[in-house]
Amino acid sequence: MSQPTPTGPKSSARVYTHPGLPEPADKDYAVIGKSKPKIDGREKVTGQARYTADLKFPNMLYGKILTSPHAHARILSIDTSEAEKIPGVKAVITHKDVPTLKYGIAPARWDENIFCIDTVKFVGDKVAAVACIDEETCYKALKAIKVEYEVLPAVLDPLHAMDEDAPQIHPEYPLNKNTEIHQNFGDVDEAFRKADYVRTDFFIGNRTYQAPLEPHTATSIWQDGKLTVYSSTQSPHYFQYYIAREFELPMGDVRVIKTYVGGGFGGKLEPTGLEFGGAVLSRMTGRPVKMFYDRAEMFAHNRGRHRQYMKLTTGVNADGRILGVHADFIMDGGAYTSLGIATAYYAGAMLTLTYDFENYRFDMNRVYTNLPACGAQRGHGAPQPRYAFEAHLDNIAKDLNIDPMEIRLRNARKPNTITPNEFVVNSCEMVACLEQARDVSNWADKKGKLPAGRGIGVATGSFVTGAGYPIYRTDLPQAAAMIKVGEDGTAATLYTGAVDIGQGSDTILCQMAAEAMGYTYEQMKIVAADTETTPHDFGAYASRQTLMSGAAVKEAGEEVRKQLLEMAGEMLDLPPEQLNVRLGKISAKDNPETILTFEQAARTFFVKKGPLTGRGSYAPPKLGGKFKGAPVGTSPAYSFAAQVSEVEIDEETGEVTVLDVWDVHDCGQVINPALLHAQVHGALYMGMGESIWEEVRFDANGKIQNPTLGEYRLPTALDMPRVHSSLVPSYEPAGPWGVKEVGEGATLPTMGCFRNAIFDAMGVSVNSLPLTPEKVWAALREKRKANGEDVWDPMACECFLE
Repeated sequence: MSQPTPTGPKSSARVYTHPGLPEPADKDYAVIGKSKPKIDGREKVTGQARYTADLKFPNMLYGKILTSPHAHARILSIDTSEAEKIPGVKAVITHKDVPTLKYGIAPARWDENIFCIDTVKFVGDKVAAVACIDEETCYKALKAIKVEYEVLPAVLDPLHAMDEDAPQIHPEYPLNKNTEIHQNFGDVDEAFRKADYVRTDFFIGNRTYQAPLEPHTATSIWQDGKLTVYSSTQSPHYFQYYIAREFELPMGDVRVIKTYVGGGFGGKLEPTGLEFGGAVLSRMTGRPVKMFYDRAEMFAHNRGRHRQYMKLTTGVNADGRILGVHADFIMDGGAYTSLGIATAYYAGAMLTLTYDFENYRFDMNRVYTNLPACGAQRGHGAPQPRYAFEAHLDNIAKDLNIDPMEIRLRNARKPNTITPNEFVVNSCEMVACLEQARDVSNWADKKGKLPAGRGIGVATGSFVTGAGYPIYRTDLPQAAAMIKVGEDGTAATLYTGAVDIGQGSDTILCQMAAEAMGYTYEQMKIVAADTETTPHDFGAYASRQTLMSGAAVKEAGEEVRKQLLEMAGEMLDLPPEQLNVRLGKISAKDNPETILTFEQAARTFFVKKGPLTGRGSYAPPKLGGKFKGAPVGTSPAYSFAAQVSEVEIDEETGEVTVLDVWDVHDCGQVINPALLHAQVHGALYMGMGESIWEEVRFDANGKIQNPTLGEYRLPTALDMPRVHSSLVPSYEPAGPWGVKEVGEGATLPTMGCFRNAIFDAMGVSVNSLPLTPEKVWAALREKRKANGEDVWDPMACECFLE
């Protein structure tokens, strides 16, 4: 598929004609668009599903990693002799026993070693590992390892990381600058000069962690020169690629198998010390080695949401139309790069999608600190900047006396346009999303008319439907798939490298396969995410699998269908183009009465020609511009959403209760409505947690203060509001059957939506996440003081004085 050709002047309003398939007139689908039960549902609810930690192998050892107690220190010596003497200890390894090739998932910044060589860079950095006969012996061995450190000054404040006298964490990156971005589109300065009103605001996004229920776990088996790794992973392919690179093995000698995964949300996309260390321990001992993180170790490994400091300046004309935007951000990356380069670019790139403006400048510094490394979390780098911009836009609307819904409708992006940073937007129902959200929430009856302490807010969001380019440079397709029909036609198996991490991709891909084949979903089976037995796929990230993996599956299914109808034509002495197959029933197109079954035709095909199989693959067109960083944020398609929330605030405590949330999504053709709305609920749940409660906190020495689910505040079912999830009609010409994403896009509006509802309720702005009761209470107190009201100071009360 070729890249669409823009027509008209070079601006964000450029329009074009997409070369993809037009929306079908007849959308009477047999399998897709139906709420089918999850294909793995029975195994999960009955406890039959085996996760990586459940696996046991003969002679299996257990492994654990010794981590640093210091945020920044020089390693003077490591003495493992006492640990090696403990009965049941089978191996102890340090940096001297493992490859020293630096690794990472972003090729531009490979900056991490399996174990630290000279210095440790955060509390939790990897120093050594042990393999023992049981877990108890592992912990005894870790305590027996003696490490002598020279403690060094640490960088814990990202705002001072670039100071000239700040300690250097990676000497090869001066001023602790991990990533520096300067992008300029159009003429922002001229836009500000022409604007009737220019406003600047500052916002802070919080450090959060994905907190999947299932801990990171990996079991490694190095046998006969080949390595097999069972891992809780979002991408077997990336694990295979990076593990093979680290050990200088052919990729064919590394097999990665994903079992059931209990959540990932971006945190399980890259190999960890568990995979690398476990491989070395297995090679040394000749036995399988299972390694795992406990909950505190998961928080220390992190790869969660970056803390961001965001300055936004926007110029508008008198009616609120956006003329130009300048985003100037600093991002706390932690001690290593992880996926942070992409995160840094995403933070600015995605701001151009929901609103139509021509002039845009983006400046970013992602800095190293002596804190756990940040990476990709649901929505990647986009949710916090979206929160900031939506709050910023409400501030502008208030200053200009424009309704917040109206200012968004005036600026909403239209379909078939190109953003200032050269993202091609095909389908886009942003206006319809806003209008429907306005109507279903009764916005007009509530805005400015709710009782004291109640407020209503709106925000928008947009996200990629698959990254336009893989993480490392390669000419491999984004996805491939194969379908094999059984000899008697009573079952068909889909083979795919796509990864179900709980979101239901196995289910929807089987629905897509059945639809394309003319088969039934109930007869489908799936083999997924094993690098030795399934075709290549890049895995579960960037909301890519419905469109990209789905396109490969559709192609494979259509190949099966074509061969099946050719065989049926031979059997019936009819041209295959006059036949149709639907739900396993073959009929003439002009006569829907069944004349042959799928099973009969498939069995005859096997007898005469051998296995009935279909193959498919998907590679996107060339996307994006030629400027530095242009690939990040490109996608074949983008989802769009509007959210409205209604909140109630206790003025005495600052506690925020979210009463209702209305989410309206433009996500193209729906494959499974039940799973789609479940994704909206899950995205809202995560967005709500990050909005109001979640924040990873550190003490003065860089140690995490709340690394357990008892201390890290997550929402519960009792905290959830009433959720009203609805859709607008949409068709995406770049996607199979017109599909787009929903799983990450529904997270983006939530933070800004809640902030704006609080702003409406109280007239106070909380400009840093999370929007905790303490912050809301403090903002209300400052408002009362500014109004000349008497304000009670709790610290002045005698009960607080000694």
